[in-house]
Amino acid sequence: MEKTERLLLLQKLLKIERDEDFEQYKQQFSRNNINHRRENGVTWYPIIITNVEIGLGEYLSIDIERTTNHNEPHQFSGGKIASLFSNNHTDATPINGTIKVLGSNKIRLSLNIDELPDWCDDGKLGINLLFDERSYKEMDIAMEKVINASHSRLAHLRDVMYELKSPVFDKIDESLHITGLNQSQNKAVQKIISAKDIAIIHGPPGTGKTTTLVQAIRHTLKTENQVLVCSSSNTAVDLLTEKLHLTGITVLRLGNPARISEEVLMNTLDAKVAAHDSYKDLKSYRKTAEEYFRMAGKYKRTFGREEREQRQLFYQEARKILQEARVLEDYIIHQQFENAQVIACTPVVSAGRMMRDKQFTTVFIDEAAQALEPMCWIPISRSNRVIFAGDHFQLPPTVKSKKAENEGLKETLFEHCMHIENISVMLNTQYRMNEHIMNFSNQKFYENNLIADTSVKDTVLSFDPNEPLLNTALDFIDTAGCGYNEIVNPESLSIANPEEGQLLIKHLKLVLEQYERSNKSGKKISIGIISPYKEQVQYLTTKIAEDEILKNYLPQIAIKTVDGFQGQERDIIYISLVRSNDQLEIGFLNDIRRMNVALTRAKKKLVVIGDSATLGNHPFYKQFLDYADNIGAYKTAWEFIY
Repeated sequence: MEKTERLLLLQKLLKIERDEDFEQYKQQFSRNNINHRRENGVTWYPIIITNVEIGLGEYLSIDIERTTNHNEPHQFSGGKIASLFSNNHTDATPINGTIKVLGSNKIRLSLNIDELPDWCDDGKLGINLLFDERSYKEMDIAMEKVINASHSRLAHLRDVMYELKSPVFDKIDESLHITGLNQSQNKAVQKIISAKDIAIIHGPPGTGKTTTLVQAIRHTLKTENQVLVCSSSNTAVDLLTEKLHLTGITVLRLGNPARISEEVLMNTLDAKVAAHDSYKDLKSYRKTAEEYFRMAGKYKRTFGREEREQRQLFYQEARKILQEARVLEDYIIHQQFENAQVIACTPVVSAGRMMRDKQFTTVFIDEAAQALEPMCWIPISRSNRVIFAGDHFQLPPTVKSKKAENEGLKETLFEHCMHIENISVMLNTQYRMNEHIMNFSNQKFYENNLIADTSVKDTVLSFDPNEPLLNTALDFIDTAGCGYNEIVNPESLSIANPEEGQLLIKHLKLVLEQYERSNKSGKKISIGIISPYKEQVQYLTTKIAEDEILKNYLPQIAIKTVDGFQGQERDIIYISLVRSNDQLEIGFLNDIRRMNVALTRAKKKLVVIGDSATLGNHPFYKQFLDYADNIGAYKTAWEFIY
C-alpha cells in the first residue's frame, strides 16, 4: 500500500476505533441508574469530600472517598477524566477534573475552578468516569503532522519507516563493550549508538530488554543533554524510571503512574517541585490564598451589597496572590525540565502543555509492539531519531473495534519496521526460565535462536528424583473425556470451567505439599495463575481465598488474565485454558501471541491445564500437545482426580 494511502487509512480507522470506544462507554451509561453504573465500575456513589486545597499547576485539588461499597472493582485510574455531580440538585452543573491520586477507595481530583459550588455542601455527591477523547485527539494531530510533513526531519523518518528511504548508520564501534551485558545486548547498544534514524531492540521474554535499554539511554546521554523515553504502558515507564534513577540519571517522570513505587515517586514533577528550595515560599503563597478563599467562602448564598463587595475583595486578593504563586511555580517547573536528562512519560503526555515547545534528538519507545501506530507518531513527531524496544510476538495493541482491527489498525509501526534490513538486534540469551519451558516458544516464535543461560537452563523446584511434581519443569494436564464443560456467564458473556478450576487447585495443593516437605531453606515461592477468561480468574480467586490450605499462601499467589502478567515472572505458573465444548471453539485462545506471554512467565515450573479434544484442532495447540508428549510432560487429568 502506498505511503499516503496507508496513513489516511490509519486516520480513518482511528475514527472508527474512537466511535466504538465511545459506544461502549455510552452503553455503560445507557440505563440512567446509579447502581447499574456503579456495578460497571464507572461511578462512585455516595462519596464525601475530605479535603480541599490548591494543587500543583491547578486551581483546586479535592480528595474524595466513597462511603459505601468499599473495595468494589472500578475503572477509575490516574490521568482519566471524571465528573463530580450532585444527586440533590438536578440542575447543578457537574464539575470535570483529572484523577491524580488513587487508592482503592480514595481519589484526588484536580479541578480548573477557583472555588467549589455551594451544592458541594449538601451531600448526595457522586463521581462519574467520563469518556476521555484526549488520546484520540493527540493521535489525530500526530497523524496530520505525519501526512503533511514535507522536506523535514519528520518527513524523512516517515519515509525511512515506510521503506522509501534507507536508514543511515555510522560505522559501528565494536570496541564499545559494557560490562554486565552479554554479546547480543552489547550489539544492540552498539547498533543504537550508530543509528542516525531508527534502531530496534527485539527483546523476547526474559532476555534483559529493560537492562539493555537503560544502558543504551545512558550511553546516548554522553552525547545528548536530554532524551525522551515513552511507553504506552505506565508500568513500563515506571520500571524504566526506577532503573535509570538507580544508575544516577536525573529522570523527570510526567503523568499519572498507575503504580507509584517509592523510587518513582521521587522522580515525579510534584515531588521534585516539593523538594525545591523555593517550595516553602510557594506553600506560603498558597496558604495565604487559601485563607482569603476561606474568608470569602463565609459569605454564602444570602447576603447584601456590602458582603458581596467584601467577598469580591477577598477573591481579588486571593487571585492576586495565586498569580504570584503560579509565576514562582512556573519557574520551579521550568528548572525541573531544564535539569532532567530523561523525560519519561506515556506518548499522550509527551504532547501535553508543558512539552509543547520541546524537541528531542532521540526518543526511546519501550513496549512499542503493544502501541498503535498513531500513538507512536506522537513522540516521534517531536524527535530526530527513534529507538524502538519490544517484541512483536508478545501482547498486541488493544483494539476495541473489530472493523478497525481487521482493516489494519492492529498492525504496529514496530512490526512494520522489523522488516527493514539491519536495523534490529535480537537479544538471544534468556535468564528467566528452564529450557523445557522456553523451548516451545523458541521453536514457534524465535526460530530456535534463544539460548537458556546456564543459571536457569536446568532449574526446577527440586532435583530429588522422588518428587515428580517438583523435578519436572513442564506439565500439560489433559481434561479430555472428563466432562469438564465450559459455562458462559449470561451477563458478562465471559467463560469459566469450574471443574478445570477445581483440578488446578487440587494439583497446586499437591505441589505445595511436596514443596513444603522438601524445602529445608524455608524460602517462599511465587505462584502465578493465568486464564484468558475473566470469569475463570474470578472463580479461581474466590475458591482459592476460601480454601483452608491455600488461603495461607495468598500473599504468594497472583491470579490474573494474560495482560496482567505482561513483563512479570513467577517461580510457578498455572494456565487454565478453560475451553471445552463440542463445537471445538477456542475463542480468545486463537490469539497465540497472548499465549506466548502466558507460556513464558514461569521460571521453574509451568502447568498448563486444558481439553486436548477442543484444543487439538488448532495447529498451535496441536504442536504444543506434541511438544509436551515428546518431552514426557503430557499427563491426563485422571491421574489427579482421585
